[in-house]
Amino acid sequence: MKQTLRVATFLSFACAAIFAFSTASRAQQVDFAFGMGTIDAPAASQADNNHSPVSLTGGAYPSFSGDVLLHKRIGFQGELAWKASRAIYPGPEIPYRPLFWDFNALYAPKLASHTELELLGGIGAESTRFYVGTFCGAFSCSNFQSSNHFMGHFGAGLKLYPARNFFIRPEAHLYLVNNNLEFSSARAVRYGVSIGYTLR
Repeated sequence: MKQTLRVATFLSFACAAIFAFSTASRAQQVDFAFGMGTIDAPAASQADNNHSPVSLTGGAYPSFSGDVLLHKRIGFQGELAWKASRAIYPGPEIPYRPLFWDFNALYAPKLASHTELELLGGIGAESTRFYVGTFCGAFSCSNFQSSNHFMGHFGAGLKLYPARNFFIRPEAHLYLVNNNLEFSSARAVRYGVSIGYTLR
């Protein structure tokens, strides 16, 4: 099952990349960005009977994102964010690292000559890697096991252009993670700032 999910994830990224490159020639705008942020989530003490008393709050989360605007400021976007350092899961004290990836519909109206708003909505997954030893599958070996959960994603950012095609984007992202048993809540919010470049 986990190998099937890995293959499906890889194929999803491959299809998205092919689609992005095939539509880039018709696009009004293509953006690429690297960011840094952190996660805020309900505290461990707020966990109910369906969630473990472990909070996702804290830590540095680097991210990569890219988007394509196709028509009338409407397009699509994809991003990946992950915890920069491993945290320790309490109890058995297992090192772990959460990753969030998503694909979104994008609406990006211009607010002024050097300012754009970005509104996002889509789906993705939270993949938490637990480093519990080396495991080998059909194609490769890894030193972790993943716990994957489907999620909904909503985001907003304010893209500011201080110089030509370079931009700075303060942003916020809401993750609604299905069946997120390993942590205190199904909800997490990532705040951050990205720096990027626009191709027009």
